[in-house]
Amino acid sequence: MQITTLTFLRYTSISKKIWAFGMMQFAHASLKNTKGQEFYKLLGSGKAGFNPWPDWTVYALLQVWENEQSAEDFFRESSLMEKYRKMSDERWTLFMKNKMARGKWAGKMPFTKHPDIPDTIPYVAAITRATIKFKYLRKFWKSVPASQSPLEFNPGLLYTKGIGEVPFLQMATFSLWKDQQSLDAFAYRSKEHVKVIGDTRTLGWYREELFSRFQPYRSEGNWSALDMAGLDLS
Repeated sequence: MQITTLTFLRYTSISKKIWAFGMMQFAHASLKNTKGQEFYKLLGSGKAGFNPWPDWTVYALLQVWENEQSAEDFFRESSLMEKYRKMSDERWTLFMKNKMARGKWAGKMPFTKHPDIPDTIPYVAAITRATIKFKYLRKFWKSVPASQSPLEFNPGLLYTKGIGEVPFLQMATFSLWKDQQSLDAFAYRSKEHVKVIGDTRTLGWYREELFSRFQPYRSEGNWSALDMAGLDLS
């Protein structure tokens, strides 16, 4: 059954940051022919919160797999992943099953709902992604600080990071929550976030958008922000 992995990689030195930036182009040659992989995206990241300005220390790799074995084979045997392990200073991969998704990413829906979502794991992850219409860039980014303010010191939020393919234009957010109730409270009962959702529908800010939720069930590596948050998928 299909699973999704999201890998975060952190680089500290200038030389490693330059290498990581170059891999946003050069890694495609290896990734596009990966066995068992249905979809992938090389992603940069934004500064703290949902921020359009690049964070040159953190990059991400989103991959959708036919099954978990294909993912395991890639992480164990791929020469590309071996390069990433050698060059990065911090690495973390989250394994997830899709709970729901709507919209499109690059013209297709990459995620398929997984039939086996056990109730024993409380955590929930969300990935939202949009291509913003150029004429609405200023209005969109002006609205972001207010819409994100309920996330600050939110007790239900374990981790969030802005990720994307093109700064300012093609942006996504990844967020990891303690439980479904915490995510729903932010998404549907936060007046600031609800207002932005309404503006999105009224003004038509996006050329393309996708909203998805996942159940994380396994993680590998370590990520300092998550270590402090107390994530436990053992």
